[in-house]
Amino acid sequence: MAATILGIESSCDETAAAVVRGGRDILSSVVASQDEVHRKYGGVVPELASREHLRRIVPTVREALERAELDFGGIAAIGVTQGPGLIGSLLVGYTYGQTLARALGKPLVPVNHLEGHVHAVFLEAQQARGDARGRMPELPAVCLIVSGGHTVLYDVRPADHDVASSAPASIEYPAFRCTYGRIGATRDDAAGEAYDKVAKLLALGYPGGPVMDQLARHGNGGAVQFTAPRTRGNPLDFSFSGIKTAVLRHIRANAGFEREIAARAEALSAGGGRRAAELLPLCSRATLDLVASFQRAVVNDLVQRTLAAAEERAARCVLVSGGVAANSELRATFEQEAAARALPVFFPSRPLSTDNAAMIAAAAYPRLLAGEIARDGVGAQANLPLA
Repeated sequence: MAATILGIESSCDETAAAVVRGGRDILSSVVASQDEVHRKYGGVVPELASREHLRRIVPTVREALERAELDFGGIAAIGVTQGPGLIGSLLVGYTYGQTLARALGKPLVPVNHLEGHVHAVFLEAQQARGDARGRMPELPAVCLIVSGGHTVLYDVRPADHDVASSAPASIEYPAFRCTYGRIGATRDDAAGEAYDKVAKLLALGYPGGPVMDQLARHGNGGAVQFTAPRTRGNPLDFSFSGIKTAVLRHIRANAGFEREIAARAEALSAGGGRRAAELLPLCSRATLDLVASFQRAVVNDLVQRTLAAAEERAARCVLVSGGVAANSELRATFEQEAAARALPVFFPSRPLSTDNAAMIAAAAYPRLLAGEIARDGVGAQANLPLA
């Protein structure tokens, strides 16, 4: 029988646990969000995040097991996020998983959080039996991981595949392992971080990404022209601090923004609704156009650099994962632009796009099969590279 793995994820501000059988069948997935804790600060406060993980880790794991209708005896191994992420948050999940594994006599499989996001795409493809045409991801691929903490491009290939070859790999998910070559990354803000900072400037609440995505549908994405980011050196690197600064300058240069922002901030502090439908009446046409234009600039930059990387690497497909992968305009633009190039593009479902433990359990499965379990002295690492 295929191994059933308990996954634990605590890299940032989501306490998550999941049970996945054989690297492909999700028996349960539980995510305890901390949005309400961090909302008034407009971003994640590391000390508060680790404190909340301590409070939530045990009941979250217990709920995941209950939903899977299993006890600890039915678990073959424990997969846990080792890094990268906030060190205090990582330590809570990793230490709990390590202690649990030792107490139960089960293998502990450390997982890179970013590899989890790659496996979220594979896991989704298995759940959905491919894309709308029934296609499955083929390697080599280019993967964009885009979230509040990461914006990075990887060349993804099977571990035993010739890295110089562009031929499709004959692989069978989920037993194969991958190698990852980083080919581009943000030099400053991650895309999701830029969304949150612009939302804070405009008093649109936290987290900013989902609300701005919905509000952008009511604005004109071509109303405000933003200069495309230019990066010296590697043309596949991203930069989003400039567009955030451009938004601030646009606000200061146009009368009326500051009064409107102050009114929204007052409404939010008084307990007003934070959903897009409730914020929409508080947004002028100028604000909606600014939000839509900001989103279009970010999306276009993400799509164009990713597709350039795919062409350069002769990729068989594009994988897009991470919290920002749930953005509706990003998905639509990728699908349109990739289709014009006859290049398949794959996303996880929205629940698998954001931080979750099912992706950690899925990524742990091939490592468990390969005997890659935790060694003494190995612990959480805030800056763990993916290789």
